[in-house]
Amino acid sequence: MDDALIEKIKSGNDHAFRIIVEKYRNLVFHTVYGVLRNEKDAEDAAQEVFLKIYTSLPQYEKQGFTTWVTRIAVNHAIDIKRKKTRRHEEMNVEYEETSHAPPGESVERLVLQREKKRIIHERLNELPDHYRTVVKGFYIDDKTYEELAAELDVKLKTVEVRLYRARQWMKKHWKEDDFS
Repeated sequence: MDDALIEKIKSGNDHAFRIIVEKYRNLVFHTVYGVLRNEKDAEDAAQEVFLKIYTSLPQYEKQGFTTWVTRIAVNHAIDIKRKKTRRHEEMNVEYEETSHAPPGESVERLVLQREKKRIIHERLNELPDHYRTVVKGFYIDDKTYEELAAELDVKLKTVEVRLYRARQWMKKHWKEDDFS
């Protein structure tokens, strides 16, 4: 039944899409709510998920529509949560830097430090995920190889290799001038 509706939607039948929305509304809402844990955010995210589903239907390859919808919902909710966490961290950093300036520090210097931190965080987001996790954990959060291995549920050697490869990746893709 879903495949027939999907074909109708692809050929421009909006009513067919309304049927899909009704059918999967609860699944999508509960999926995003499970990640976001906030009703208002989940409602907004569910609407955005249905927009993504609509625009992504041409790429759907009939591999289980419920699984496909759920994957889109989970990924979207995770993206929202990451952005929220990042925004919250940035706000905390700005507050801490401006309100707790050491005596004698110039405002200009504080602004430059804040800008440098922002650039570093931005550049860290360019790293592939498996490198970013260990680089952030080791260099920013001051975690040991052992702590990272336990946290990521990998072997100690894996952490060492990822850090080594991450440094190689950074040397290849970034110039020192990017941070000064």
